[in-house]
Amino acid sequence: MASNRPAPEAAYIPNDPDFGGYDEQTWEEWNPTEESVRPVRGRHRVHKKGGGGLARSSTVLGVGVIAAVGAGGIATAQDGKPPVSISMPDLGAVADSLPEAESLPGVGSLISDDSAGSGAGTDAVTAAAPLTAAGVSSADARQGTTDAGEALRSRIMQQAENQQSQADDAVRTAAEEAAAKKAAEEAAAQQREAEREADAKAAAKKKKEEEARKAKAEAERRAKLAKSFAIPTSSYTLTSHFGDAGSMWSSGHHTGLDFAAPTGTPLKAVHTGTVKEAGWAGAYGYRTVLELEDGTEVWYCHQSSMSVSAGQKVSTGDVIGRVGATGNVTGPHLHMEVHTAGGANIDPLAWLQGKGLNP
Repeated sequence: MASNRPAPEAAYIPNDPDFGGYDEQTWEEWNPTEESVRPVRGRHRVHKKGGGGLARSSTVLGVGVIAAVGAGGIATAQDGKPPVSISMPDLGAVADSLPEAESLPGVGSLISDDSAGSGAGTDAVTAAAPLTAAGVSSADARQGTTDAGEALRSRIMQQAENQQSQADDAVRTAAEEAAAKKAAEEAAAQQREAEREADAKAAAKKKKEEEARKAKAEAERRAKLAKSFAIPTSSYTLTSHFGDAGSMWSSGHHTGLDFAAPTGTPLKAVHTGTVKEAGWAGAYGYRTVLELEDGTEVWYCHQSSMSVSAGQKVSTGDVIGRVGATGNVTGPHLHMEVHTAGGANIDPLAWLQGKGLNP
């Protein structure tokens, strides 16, 4: 680079309205640096305007100074005007204090063709760098991102992906929780159903056991009663039953149970009791009324003969008379009636069965 030469003094411009009304035009001092002397490639450099810039008016087409620095030195062009004074500092001292051009982001695109020829690899790397690396973190740099906008976009996309991932995780977690809750509810319902079935089976088993116990108790009771109660006669045939309808009975229906047997067949006390009556009773013929301890009366009718008298106490199985055909009859038989303590006439067959007997 050529050495600096003294710059000419600034041109004096008279106070003329054609020159914008300024007394003089003052030019800023130009201090070129190593970067500024490089030719601009592919970009336009915008010069800074100062307070002492060129004055313009409607009558002045323009006054320009173009300074171009090349490998051969400094060229000055002027259009009929005195040369502009340019002061050139010592570039050596300035260059020593500046960082390397390659280390500045975005400078690669401003490097001249000379530098491209001597260091193509460095220029390619520098040219790829953006004009600014502000906002680029070390993590972005490790990922190969050197542009601030791209780094911001990458972080936004990463944040969106993280938020989407969190949303997907929340949906998946909610679905898993819902499935677990549903499974727990189904398991609980199945457990309750199993418990209900078990309870129903237990209740049915208990009921069956209770019925069996009651049946056994009833059987024992009947067996015990059977020992204390007896069928009133033997070698018999049941002919007419309680409630049978017919004109032969004055009430229009049969009021007792008929045991048809040969005349003279013994009649026995069905249970321990007291003879309340023993004698003739009209249509009943000879009748014996046996009153039991609970007030129940058993009537023995149509006897051929009687073996007891009123007021006599008898025990189960004692002979109290014999089968006959006295009174309103069609043949020898025992007409047996049962009356409760309150006087109601009931079915003798059912009463005997209730005592454990099966005539």
